Amino acid sequence: MSDALGVSIGKAAALYDLAPSAVRWWESQGVLPEPPRVNGRRVYSETELRRIGLAYLCCVTAAMPLEKASVVISGSRNHEWQSVVRSHAGVVEEKIRELQDAHAYLRHLLECPDDDIVDECPWLDGELMRRTPRRRVATTSLTTAAQALPDRRPSPHEGRDETRVETTASLERCAVCEDRLVQPTVGRRRRYCSRACQQRHHRRKAHLRSAQPTSRRTRPS
Repeated sequence: MSDALGVSIGKAAALYDLAPSAVRWWESQGVLPEPPRVNGRRVYSETELRRIGLAYLCCVTAAMPLEKASVVISGSRNHEWQSVVRSHAGVVEEKIRELQDAHAYLRHLLECPDDDIVDECPWLDGELMRRTPRRRVATTSLTTAAQALPDRRPSPHEGRDETRVETTASLERCAVCEDRLVQPTVGRRRRYCSRACQQRHHRRKAHLRSAQPTSRRTRPS
């Protein structure tokens, strides 16, 4: 189906190299409104196609959580809309800074004139103080710093040879909603602030896998 009124869900999805199931998923989660139907089939007009494109930019390009993307795609530029966009822009800016910081250090590793980074690099101590939990103890000697800390005893969930870096001061963000979360002192690291966010993450991974070009398929509406 393709006429002046619009196109089918298969063609609408193909425009952005998505699977039709990805578009249906966004609609079921309230990110996109369901389009009008003709003879029981979805019909995507120019406006709906633009809206799918905005959903792609928010959910795929900007990695915005679905509940935030639904606010942006609603098109109502009210206080909530402004707050959501500003908040996620801050999250992206923080990730950019982290990546720029990582890139700068990798460039340093490439350009460091010392053959033995561990024993000879004059910058290593400063990098350890800046970028690792070692900064918790302000002393120039790593041995003295390590002696000042209590032993890190393995938890029952850790293998004999595993090493994990976890402290009560380790603050991270939920992989879904970006809310702050505190890592436990022992046991498995948390990636989600709640079971609901964990389930949303798994559903998102499933629909992104279905959106890969090699898995794209057209199914009846």
